[in-house]
Amino acid sequence: MTVMRALWIMVLFCWSGWAAAAPVVVHYPRVEGDGAQGDYGIALLHLALAKAGGQYRAEASATGMQQNRALVELQSGLGRIDVVGTMTSAERETRLLPVRIPLTRGLIGWRIALLRADHKQMLESVHGLDDLLPFTAGQGQDWPDVQILRHSGLTVQPAAVYSTMFGMLNAGRIDWAPRSVNEIWAEAAHHPELVVDPYVVVRYPTADYFFVNRSNPALAEALRRGLEAALADGSFEKLFYKYYGAQIRQARLDKRVLINLPNPLLTVETPLHRKELWFTLDDLKRLP
Repeated sequence: MTVMRALWIMVLFCWSGWAAAAPVVVHYPRVEGDGAQGDYGIALLHLALAKAGGQYRAEASATGMQQNRALVELQSGLGRIDVVGTMTSAERETRLLPVRIPLTRGLIGWRIALLRADHKQMLESVHGLDDLLPFTAGQGQDWPDVQILRHSGLTVQPAAVYSTMFGMLNAGRIDWAPRSVNEIWAEAAHHPELVVDPYVVVRYPTADYFFVNRSNPALAEALRRGLEAALADGSFEKLFYKYYGAQIRQARLDKRVLINLPNPLLTVETPLHRKELWFTLDDLKRLP
């Protein structure tokens, strides 16, 4: 073997070793919207990939995306988007591959009304679902929440774009916007013409999962493994309360009228039996 050939073999060996060790880049959609919801999802994604062993590395898309576009990009399998964290439904679990660990411990299903400032007392006399029926809610047109709320008889006016929902509310085209505990405070801060209702919380069982393309089970398994490791060592819960502990405390959920709604969109695979995955009122005693 010549010296030159030996050198080339060494170079190729070193390169192949480096290539094997280099993490695969996965892309997630740069979030459009108010508040820290997107920041938490990104932080949890990085945590899960690190706990899975570091064979993947996440990068944001170059531009912001509406949720529906991100899901279309993910399903296309063209590589522009590799993972999306979003609310689940049976239809989404058919088109995409879910990692069935609730990212926000079901907190996305705890909904408080965003109201016009001059309607702050609107829900003061609401004591149950029947009292909510006269009011029109606003939600994004591609959100599973539209079907969930309508299933219980509530009137919903869809908004074509997330940001227009707030203008619809301020203009009186809708009466209230049910927003999750982990979203509403930042949204209210960005829209001073709106206020947070102090009286009612609507709760339905649901989860936001990481979804990947169905042709990428290796990434799904890495995410599952990483999330399970983060649950086991407490880093998942620590991150959750870092982002949402103050919002949960501010919501005073145990002081509100609680209205439970069914969710017809959940699949039988939803891990409702794993109590450690879901936020409950009992967790208020454990707030840091």
